[in-house]
Amino acid sequence: MATIDDVAKAAGVSTSTVSYVLSGKRPISAPTRARVERAIDKLGYRPHAGARALASARTNVIALMAPLRVGVNVPVIMQFVAGVVTRARDFDHDVLLLTQDDVSGLDRVTGGSMVDALVMMDIEADDPRVPLVAAAKQPTVLIGLPQDPEGLSCVDLDFEAAGRLAVRHLARTGHTDVALIGSPPEVLQRHTSYAERLMRGLRSQATSSGLTARVEACDSSPSGASAAVDTLLATAPDTTGIIVHNEAALPHVLSRLAERGIVVGADMSVIAVCPTDVALSQRIPMTSIDLPAEDIGKVAVDMVMARLEGDHPSETRLLSPVLTERESSAYGPAGALD
Repeated sequence: MATIDDVAKAAGVSTSTVSYVLSGKRPISAPTRARVERAIDKLGYRPHAGARALASARTNVIALMAPLRVGVNVPVIMQFVAGVVTRARDFDHDVLLLTQDDVSGLDRVTGGSMVDALVMMDIEADDPRVPLVAAAKQPTVLIGLPQDPEGLSCVDLDFEAAGRLAVRHLARTGHTDVALIGSPPEVLQRHTSYAERLMRGLRSQATSSGLTARVEACDSSPSGASAAVDTLLATAPDTTGIIVHNEAALPHVLSRLAERGIVVGADMSVIAVCPTDVALSQRIPMTSIDLPAEDIGKVAVDMVMARLEGDHPSETRLLSPVLTERESSAYGPAGALD
């Protein structure tokens, strides 16, 4: 394995000159830099990660806090993680994954020099982690939107707009009684930001459109989904349009509707808020509002690197929701409305 001394000898320069070319701490003439870079390429030299960090005061590591709490859908979480990891590699950064909901662990990461920056997921409306990372020396981007970002950058799907979009679609297709089968109770009890924003948009648009709207929290298990469907049909039997914002429960909701003799796409319109691959993997292709989890993860890395590389101002980016109509939605009793 080639060493920095081998590179210096091949390029006809001192080892300190090679170090300056790698770190950028001192200006090196273009011809000398070119000789060093040719020697590096020819020898296949790769600087040791620890030495690279010492030279640049960087670790080339981003921490991703993705707590695996009760009620979260791990496959969807991993789509966010995949976006962060693949985009971080484009910037020659690795990712330290933190899966525990542990404020003390977060303090250890931000208090030392383990990472250059942080991306934090599963944000609550009043999240106790936000003040900690807002005071940290490392730049942080939140995937989610707390009530007070405290100067941090945020990125997410615009869930409030997604709730409004789903209700508008149902209203335009003649539905007057609609419902949301939503997140598990524990997610709602934590006041998780995305769940509250979607419900806020749904209720607001239902009022504006003159629709009756009901919300059912839904445990992600088969029994929980069945209970949510049964409760909804018992208490709101005129419901003809359902929005499902619970990826793990979605197939069980569809199964229970079928068991009740309700034909999705004819008797009942169902709109899913989920990644496209989840919508297309059901027993019927779902009309859906896409949750572009991997893209959001990539944008989060772009934003945190912009903060890391310069004095980039904090910002909030909410991706506009897009509804794709497929086989699970139909006209309601009132028919298409203008």
